[in-house]
Amino acid sequence: MRKEGDKGDRHIPADMRKNLAALALLVCASPVIAEDYAGFARSDTELEAYLQCVPYAREVSGIQIYGDAYTWWDQAQGRYATGTAPRPGAVMAFRPHRSMQLGHVAAVSHVLDSRRILLDHANWSPINGRRGQIEKDVLAVDVSPANDWSQVRVWYAPLGKVGTTAWPVEGFIYSNRPAQQPRRQLALAPARKETSRRFLSAFAAYAD
Repeated sequence: MRKEGDKGDRHIPADMRKNLAALALLVCASPVIAEDYAGFARSDTELEAYLQCVPYAREVSGIQIYGDAYTWWDQAQGRYATGTAPRPGAVMAFRPHRSMQLGHVAAVSHVLDSRRILLDHANWSPINGRRGQIEKDVLAVDVSPANDWSQVRVWYAPLGKVGTTAWPVEGFIYSNRPAQQPRRQLALAPARKETSRRFLSAFAAYAD
């Protein structure tokens, strides 16, 4: 006989109930690209299982700013050097736009030329149907008329190419961390290698 208060949930494993509860809570607080709790529910993950762009950007860049991504640019003033030119190790601060009301932050891994950089970031593309993924060395293209990096299009894995949206950018926050310092890897996106091969093969289409 079912005890009063069971509500039928005794047949749902405790881990699944925990994951579903966390997912329901965090989906409400996540930006436009929501994250998937189950994709990172691993005991060896050093960051929160439901990974967001802010803690990942903070960890890989060394920039110690907290709070929603849209607040980073103002918080950086007077604390970190900022500007409109990309540099490896800097954080690109996106403005809120359309349904991405909390903004976004991404670390610059490489500068390819005056219009193209590679980013390391989390909470952007769903990979293999799962959100909350880390993407490393993915393409971002400056599409601003003045070539000042105020608007960018960013690699979107489901399309297998740079997306069509021109995302507004505040600028770059420059890290105090030495450029040669190795970065600690925190987690792996399941489709990382496949995504990178597609993106590398597409470079020619976005050459100046």
